[in-house]
Amino acid sequence: MEGRCQCGAIRFTTPLPAPYKIYACHCTECRHQSSSYCGITTVFPWFEIPVVHPDGTARIGTYTRRTSKGRELECLFCLSCGSRLMHRTHGDETVSVKGGCLEALTREMMSKAAHIWCKEAVMEVPPGAECWQEDPED
Repeated sequence: MEGRCQCGAIRFTTPLPAPYKIYACHCTECRHQSSSYCGITTVFPWFEIPVVHPDGTARIGTYTRRTSKGRELECLFCLSCGSRLMHRTHGDETVSVKGGCLEALTREMMSKAAHIWCKEAVMEVPPGAECWQEDPED
């Protein structure tokens, strides 16, 4: 899948044509990060987004925070427009690409999203959707 930030300074291609899994996270952290009622995360095998643009300038910033499980989560964002692009924890086999970055994310894909941290949801979770009160078991 093709991805990009809002201003187009960062462009990337995911290693698969569709994510392994999609999560709509309703936790407070994701709501703050996305400035919306939830954060959309798409899970892919680990890949890198080049931090330095071919013209030699740094285009990606990082913000690192501790998760509720005490792990270090590295959050990548565009230095020009501030769009969040990806979350990753070194040593994992997957990365979490922010769904809004993906050009080909579809309504059909989103209909299969698992909703997590539903106990903190401020909007109704779609009836029949996979729903976890906190983190999913996997």
